[in-house]
Amino acid sequence: MFGSDGECSCSDLQPKIDEAAASIRETWKGEPRVGLILGTGLGGLASQIEQEAVIAYGDIPHFPTSTVESHAGQLVCGTLAGVPIVAMEGRFHYYEGYSMQQVTFPVRVMKALGIEILVVTNAAGGMNPQYELGDLMIIEDQINLLGDNPLIGVNDDNLGTRFPDMCEPYDRGLLGLARATALELGLNTQQGVFVAVAGPQPGNSC
Repeated sequence: MFGSDGECSCSDLQPKIDEAAASIRETWKGEPRVGLILGTGLGGLASQIEQEAVIAYGDIPHFPTSTVESHAGQLVCGTLAGVPIVAMEGRFHYYEGYSMQQVTFPVRVMKALGIEILVVTNAAGGMNPQYELGDLMIIEDQINLLGDNPLIGVNDDNLGTRFPDMCEPYDRGLLGLARATALELGLNTQQGVFVAVAGPQPGNSC
């Protein structure tokens, strides 16, 4: 397990990833191409997946537990529009008290399961006055103001390079596909930069 302080050295991270992935494979034999993280308010999308297995986070070794009320806390495995998919119905947040290693652990497990594409969704406030409440925003870049990141610590080259290339953190082909699909569906979208803060952030009452 992760230590009492939530930390996990890279030397023992790989075995934990392997154990979690093996546990999921015992329940679901599929080979996912896409990993999907469903943010606040989007849990209903899980019902559109042709579900072949639903696994509670508590039944997966080393998985954190989602403490946010609207997050179901389960892994949904199956197909969506004919594409093999594994979806997190409920995510983990830094502000829940988890370390960066714990928050990102499920992504590493999904990679170990074989995903090629990761789609991340969330609900967040916007600072651009041209945005309207409920607008869909396609994230094209990010600024990390958390004061922490999951790459801190001894690096395990088996899990990735010490300094990943951030010239294209979000795949431009997928961004273009998202814009084209939204246009086809008649959905208005914004495009911008996501600023990550620890949260929850206090605000004005007005």
